[in-house]
Amino acid sequence: MCTVVIRVPESADEPTRVLAVRDEDPARPWNPLGRWWPEAHDGVVGVRDVRAGGAWLAADPAAGRLAVLLNRADVPTRADIDTRSESELVSRGGLVLDAVAGRSPAGEPRTHGFNLVEVEGGRARVLMWDGESLRTVDLAPGTHMIAHDDVDDLQTPRIARWLGEFQATPPAADGDWFMPWVAVLARSAELAPTDDDAIIRDNRPYGYPTLSLLACVASVSAHDVDVHYGEFTEPGRWGGLELE
Repeated sequence: MCTVVIRVPESADEPTRVLAVRDEDPARPWNPLGRWWPEAHDGVVGVRDVRAGGAWLAADPAAGRLAVLLNRADVPTRADIDTRSESELVSRGGLVLDAVAGRSPAGEPRTHGFNLVEVEGGRARVLMWDGESLRTVDLAPGTHMIAHDDVDDLQTPRIARWLGEFQATPPAADGDWFMPWVAVLARSAELAPTDDDAIIRDNRPYGYPTLSLLACVASVSAHDVDVHYGEFTEPGRWGGLELE
């Protein structure tokens, strides 16, 4: 149940700003932001899933591209797929690396459901796959939130609670542009991590082994991606956020 906040600029000549919070099982190992794919994806930096080898978030600075993956539930009919079909599914992490290489998913992806945020310079879109249909939403200029359902979906409690706050708190013009959004994130963490409205989350009471582990911020322009990474001191708890 990851969360992404994204501001798409009015002009494609301006950068897109991204804040992404990752929820994952702490027992599932990962590598922090780095160049983990030097042969297949030279120049790409990202947060690597050790088990499957793909990425949660990745960027190709030279191409001005960034992508980040959020899990999405399969439609109920897809949830009943047989064991043979399940074994044919592939990891969603490869979608992120393909996306920053300019290859978006198409047709019927052989994965479980996802929301894939793709940013290229001053433009962004979200591809949504629920195991039955693949949809694409081009993001209009402005600030948006994405979690495990549709873009800006007010049926998602954390979006209903915090989207307006992020929209009313624009990033700084330069320097540590992300600090106003980090301040909103800190205010959100005054809620219990099991609260439906919380962004920094402990999802275990809802039947998922995932907690908020880390966050990345990125400024994406046509010819560069400036991305920073920070881990929470304790999974599912706010103790500040030092972004490197």
